[in-house]
Amino acid sequence: MNFPLHLLIPLACALLYVLAALTIKRAAAFGVGVWRTSFVANWIMFVVFLPWWFLQGGRLHPFADYWQPAVTALCFLGGQIFIFLALSKGDVSVTTPVMGTKVIMVALFSSLLRVGDVPLKWWLGAGLSAGAVALLHAGEKRGERRQVGTAVALATASALAYGLGDVLMQKWVPAWGTASYFPAMFLFVGVYSFAFVPFFSAPLAAFDAAAWRWVSIGGLLLALNNAGIVLTLGIWGGATAVNIVYSARGLFSVLAVWAIGHWFASTEQHLASGVLRFRFVGAALMIGAIALVLL
Repeated sequence: MNFPLHLLIPLACALLYVLAALTIKRAAAFGVGVWRTSFVANWIMFVVFLPWWFLQGGRLHPFADYWQPAVTALCFLGGQIFIFLALSKGDVSVTTPVMGTKVIMVALFSSLLRVGDVPLKWWLGAGLSAGAVALLHAGEKRGERRQVGTAVALATASALAYGLGDVLMQKWVPAWGTASYFPAMFLFVGVYSFAFVPFFSAPLAAFDAAAWRWVSIGGLLLALNNAGIVLTLGIWGGATAVNIVYSARGLFSVLAVWAIGHWFASTEQHLASGVLRFRFVGAALMIGAIALVLL
């Protein structure tokens, strides 16, 4: 078996994402809110990507070409807002595995936009990881299920936006180069974020030290996570394979909630054992999907 070593990057990013989600969930307890969290996280991401321009020799492109990073920035922003809203409505051990549906979105958009080949085993892997979503509802009471349903719908919308963005990046980045494309893209993300300001519940200056600590850590973890994913897509392509491996975050989220959730003041580890068991089984299906890609 010829193991593609670059797929270890999205596997590591899967763990980073779960830690970021738990951190952002913790920040929400301080009343930070979705809009202020997004604003801070997005500008942290731009600061992280800016040195890439200088270190890798980024160059300016004709102004008319910048619609491409502007479009992928919009997809990214939509995916981010939907997942932050999902985290505000539901548990990390629900919303994160649902993001596994992103692999189906990526496979679908790859076929529609003719971006690379999507082998049959990748379609099977995508279906297997997405099929785990149904198990996330099992064991919930009716009232809880409605809340879970809202979180699932928001997380699915996030997967749709992120999936389209990933495929478009795979299509457009090679002609630009990663050093030219991604700093421009995340600058657009930061500029778009000013549209959130009217929705702030209070100025950023109103954050206390504890809120800043959790938001800053969460934003940095998200930035590192996104850097790993988009650079993998930009350098090696294979958006479907990358996202099937990245769906391991579904499994990592359940394990993290069970093992270290109390570090983040999470109460999910105290859910009924049957609920977490169903979530664990559903998330574990992601392992089968990943195996189909790697074997």
